[in-house]
Amino acid sequence: QVQLVESGGGLVQPGGSLRLSCAASGFTFSWYAMSWYRQAPGKERELVAHITNTGGSTNYADSVKDRFTISRDNAKNTVSLQMNSLKPEDTAVYYCHGRFLNEYWGQGTQVTVSS
Repeated sequence: QVQLVESGGGLVQPGGSLRLSCAASGFTFSWYAMSWYRQAPGKERELVAHITNTGGSTNYADSVKDRFTISRDNAKNTVSLQMNSLKPEDTAVYYCHGRFLNEYWGQGTQVTVSS
């Protein structure tokens, strides 16, 4: 019933851009703070970006600050991550996450930055 479905991943050259989207269903989306996490092979999962339930405040990992932008549209039950100036170090599986009284995870979408 509860679903977070990511899309928009793929292969991109260094310096390029991608926009990830996450479609939510099965819960009251506007109550939930949303985040994007990522995990590279052999590495811990890390928080990339966070946005409050209203979209009034955002936070970013230092490694992506000034390159990535998180946004949400509560009318459409979606959260997005605009990724610019991509680097090979950004290669990872990116996960959508929601938290209120419970927490939910998406299945992940692969982002590969390579020439």
